[in-house]
Amino acid sequence: QVQLVESGGGLVQAGGSLRLSCAASGGTFSSYAMGWFRQAPGKEREFVAAISRGGIGTIYADSVKGRFTISRDNAKNTVYLQMNSLKPENTAVYYCAAGKYGSTRRLYDYWGQGTQVTVSS
Repeated sequence: QVQLVESGGGLVQAGGSLRLSCAASGGTFSSYAMGWFRQAPGKEREFVAAISRGGIGTIYADSVKGRFTISRDNAKNTVYLQMNSLKPENTAVYYCAAGKYGSTRRLYDYWGQGTQVTVSS
C-alpha cells in the first residue's frame, strides 16, 4: 500500500510559479509511474502530467506544455511538479497518483489527498 502526501500549494498571482511535491511511502517508489491530476470546482478531475518509473518518459496535457515540468527523485521517493506562468484557470486541487504510465485516471491505483493551488488575476 502506497501513501502519497502532496505539499507546496498556495495562493499565487497570475504569471507566478509554484513547485508541488508529493512524498511517497509504504511501497517501492521506483516501481510506479507517477502522475499529477487536478480538479477545479464543478469540473471533472483531469490529467496534468505523468512521468515513467525511471524518469525518462514524460507526458503533459496540452494546456500545460511548456509551462509545467514533472520530475522525480527516486532516492527521495518524491515527485515534483514545477508550475510556471500560472494562469487563473490553473486554480484547482492538485493530486498526485501512483500507478502505470499514462494519462488516464484508471491507470493509477494510489492517490494523495490533494493540495490547493489558487491563482489570482
